Amino acid sequence: MAERPIQKCYWVVPGELLAGEHPQNSDSIKKIEDAGIVSFIDLTEEDKHAPYDRWLEVAEYQRFPIRDYDIPESDEHTIAILNLIDDNLRNNRPTYLHCYGGRGRTGTIIGCWLARHGHQGEAALKKLRELWAQNPKSKRGLQTPETPEQEQYIVEWKE
Repeated sequence: MAERPIQKCYWVVPGELLAGEHPQNSDSIKKIEDAGIVSFIDLTEEDKHAPYDRWLEVAEYQRFPIRDYDIPESDEHTIAILNLIDDNLRNNRPTYLHCYGGRGRTGTIIGCWLARHGHQGEAALKKLRELWAQNPKSKRGLQTPETPEQEQYIVEWKE
């Protein structure tokens, strides 16, 4: 398993897809880039957190805002995020997906990505929670995703 570049994250696909919390500063971003990440996907709302692309040395930055504690506004919004992740992985572009705390919105999208790749329904939640166990936040009893609505969204996700 690839080493985690920052503390509060987890590998979904080691060396290729990393998920976690908002990179709070340029030092965290550098550590993530040093781990080979070349694409950052930010799920935070535009009025809550400023973009940090000015700190990126080589990676690209894209934002797909989802309200905190909520689900994506449409299936099309989710599909656009999933397609970007898959395009990045297909083109050897390791990706970091995050929201603010790395649990709710991030977990929702990772759960849907897992459903797209063979872990459908409750199996997607189970696999997500296995992956989440890499994150120290899991040791404090924090789960992903955060809300029943987010769990339901993953369980019912189909394209």
